[in-house]
Amino acid sequence: MTTSPRPVLLIGGPTASGKTALSLMAARELDGEIINADSMQIYRELPVLSAQPDDRERGDIPHHLFGVLGVDTPGSTGWWAREALARLNEVRAQGKTPILVGGTGLYFNALTVGLAEIPETSAEARAISEALEAKGMPALREAAERFDPDAAGRALGDDRQRLRRIVEVGETTGRALSEFQKDTTPLLEPESWRGVVVEPDRAELYARINARFDAMLAAGALDEARAVAHHDRTSPALKAVGLPSLLAHLDGESELQTAIDLAKRDSRRYAKRQYTWFRNQCANWSRIGTLDVTLAHAEFRDLLAKLV
Repeated sequence: MTTSPRPVLLIGGPTASGKTALSLMAARELDGEIINADSMQIYRELPVLSAQPDDRERGDIPHHLFGVLGVDTPGSTGWWAREALARLNEVRAQGKTPILVGGTGLYFNALTVGLAEIPETSAEARAISEALEAKGMPALREAAERFDPDAAGRALGDDRQRLRRIVEVGETTGRALSEFQKDTTPLLEPESWRGVVVEPDRAELYARINARFDAMLAAGALDEARAVAHHDRTSPALKAVGLPSLLAHLDGESELQTAIDLAKRDSRRYAKRQYTWFRNQCANWSRIGTLDVTLAHAEFRDLLAKLV
C-alpha cells in the first residue's frame, strides 16, 4: 500500500516577518527541504541586502534557488516557476516535504493559479517604460492605465516594476496584460499544497524592519552595494529594496544617514504592499499573527499538525 506524499508547504508574508525561522522549523518537523520564493534572494551578489539565510541558519537542511543567478541575469517569474517546480518534484521523489518560502506573491500565484504565456517584450517597449518612469510615477501610471486599467488598478502605490510591465506588454503586443493572465492553469494541483501567511502587527513589523536594516549595514550591506555599483542600474536585481538609496549615496548624491532613512522607508512601504497583496490574493491561507518567536512557533506547530 502506497501513501500519498505530504502536501507542499507554502510560507509567505511581508519582509522581516520571521518566515525563514518558520521554514527551518517546518523542515525539521516534516523532514523537508527549503525552496526560495523571493525574487531578490535568487541573486548571489546580494546575500545581505536580500536577507538570504546564512550557513549557520541553514545548518544541515538543504536549500534551493538561493543565490543562483548573477545580478546581470534577470530571473523572471516564468524562469522561477520552472526551476521551483523541478526542485519541488526532486524533493518529493526523495520522500521529503518541499517547503517554499518567500515574499514574492507572483511566485506563489504562478504555482497555485497559473502562469500566463506572455510574449517577450521588445527593447523599444522597455525603453519607453524606462522613459516614463524617469518622468515620474504619475506619467508611468497614466500610461499603464491606458493600456490596462484593471491591472494598473491592482498595482499599488509606487510599484514601478508592475506598472512598467503593463506598459511594456501593451507596447509590444497591443493587448492588456490582464487578458493574458486570464488564460492560466495551476502548476500545483489544488489539493497538493497548503499555504501559510505570516501577518504580524504592522507597527511591530516596521520597528523590526528598521532594526534589521541597521543589522544589514553592520553585516556589510554598504560593501555589497559598492560591489554591484558598476552593473546596469536598470537590472531588476539593482532595484532590491534598500539598494537604490545606498547606490545614490555611493554616487555622491546623498549623505549616508539620508540613504539609510530612505532604505528603511522603502522597506516599510514594500512591506505594506506585501500585506495588501497577501490579504487579497491569499485570503484562504492559514495565518500566523505574531512576531514573538515562542508564540509564533507554537501557533505554527499547531498549524502544521492540521495542515499536513
